Amino acid sequence: MADEVKIRLSRDQALVLFDWLARTGDADQPVAFEDQAEQRVLWDLEALLEGALVEPLRDDYRTTLGEARARVRDEEQ
Repeated sequence: MADEVKIRLSRDQALVLFDWLARTGDADQPVAFEDQAEQRVLWDLEALLEGALVEPLRDDYRTTLGEARARVRDEEQ
């Protein structure tokens, strides 16, 4: 990916996020938080992304988001 956004997480944040994502992936939908730390890490990640991205502030955000989703999603078999 040529156009990258880099964010930094502490090892603890990464571990908490990994566990929640793994459980969510196994369930095929977001799962309830087991601990408030999971919610805290997601809020922190959202704040990091908000500071790194300009797209959410643009008038064509929904279009840009749709295009990004199309590029990122798995190809249909």
